[in-house]
Amino acid sequence: MLTPQQAAPALLWPFKTLYYGWGVAATSMIMAFATVQLYGPVLSVFVKPIGDDMGWNRTEIAFAFTIGSFLGSMFTTAIGRFLDRHGARMVATLAAMFIAAMLLGLAIMQAPWHMWIFFGLARAVSIAGVQLGATVAVANWFIQKRGRAAAMGAFGQRFGQAVVPLMLLPLILGLSWRSAYVALSISTLLLAALPAFLFLRRRPEDYCMLPDGASPDGYRSEPPSPREVARAAVDSTPWTVREAFRTRAFWLIVVTMATISFAQTATNLHAAASFQEKGISFAASATIVFVFAMTSAISTFPWGWLIDRLHIRYVMMASATLYCASMFLIMNATTYLGAVAFGVVFGTAAGAWTLGFRLLIPNYFGRRSTGAIRGATAPIIAFIGPVGPTLGGAIRDITGDYELAFAIFAGVFALAFVAMAFAKPPTHRPIAPDELPVSA
Repeated sequence: MLTPQQAAPALLWPFKTLYYGWGVAATSMIMAFATVQLYGPVLSVFVKPIGDDMGWNRTEIAFAFTIGSFLGSMFTTAIGRFLDRHGARMVATLAAMFIAAMLLGLAIMQAPWHMWIFFGLARAVSIAGVQLGATVAVANWFIQKRGRAAAMGAFGQRFGQAVVPLMLLPLILGLSWRSAYVALSISTLLLAALPAFLFLRRRPEDYCMLPDGASPDGYRSEPPSPREVARAAVDSTPWTVREAFRTRAFWLIVVTMATISFAQTATNLHAAASFQEKGISFAASATIVFVFAMTSAISTFPWGWLIDRLHIRYVMMASATLYCASMFLIMNATTYLGAVAFGVVFGTAAGAWTLGFRLLIPNYFGRRSTGAIRGATAPIIAFIGPVGPTLGGAIRDITGDYELAFAIFAGVFALAFVAMAFAKPPTHRPIAPDELPVSA
């Protein structure tokens, strides 16, 4: 039988003694960084330049985001089972190539419906192909260390949202927003498509390994903790989609994912514009995007450590609480320091949520059916989550500011807290302690 080192995908992987799952996690981090242009914090720095240049209002621009979120949820339904069976390598590679082509389309768009098509399809494919693909890949390679491994992908996403707007500012101000989209197209090919093709693999069992780099002989230097036993039990008997549908926890998770997606993505998109309308300059508002995105990036690692030690529902309750607090801060922020305070609190909440969105399904229902069960949630989320960004833009266009929108979002975050408080983990077949593999 091949040793794990001999069986591991060797192409360009220099760390022969390191568990290959960390290579998958690192690849998810790079891919997440390379596709942040399709998320609210980065799009927010394009909102005013595109609006001023093209004469489009906020609702028209935000509608592209809504279309992308809706289609992304629907595509997730179609692609989830395929990812469980065949892995994410080719799906993520082709998705990244398609995104690069759509970004070139954005660079030459002339009408709102062009943006709806190009940005909408790019965001949809990013959600269903890149994000979900990386989520399924990491979940398959880790069980006990899943929080820390997923934190790498979450860090890439949030770090990109922090630094990419600042990297784009010289291009937007010195050349044009169209030039910025050309640069993003090239970077997507190099930093998303290429790493996905080279390094993503389906699951460790395909290469004579076990999740977490566990010892194949089953030797343990100490007894497993109750948390380890419980987590291994979830993965020992995979849930089917039908079984998950019959649990209360599944529907409460759907409520949480839909409501937080509704309010969080809208805030991501409109926060910078709301500060600009309160007198904060375009460049200064971009630094607020940096503050909350960088805070989110840094916080993903302690949140990941916590998720490996507490049940994920408690982390999600903490995230919802911080989100509520951030809405009151943004409604009352009239100075740059107030905006920074919002950024820190909102970013800390987002760090937990970025991990939660990736890990709620595998941590509740196991890694073998992550794609299928995530896909089953998508049609419901598709009709709730994507409405937030367009609703926020419409409220601003009607009332003249974002205050009512942010008040609504605070209530939505409170609903997510209640849902998680009642989302008690469902039970499946218990696992014996001697069935638990050992982490290397």
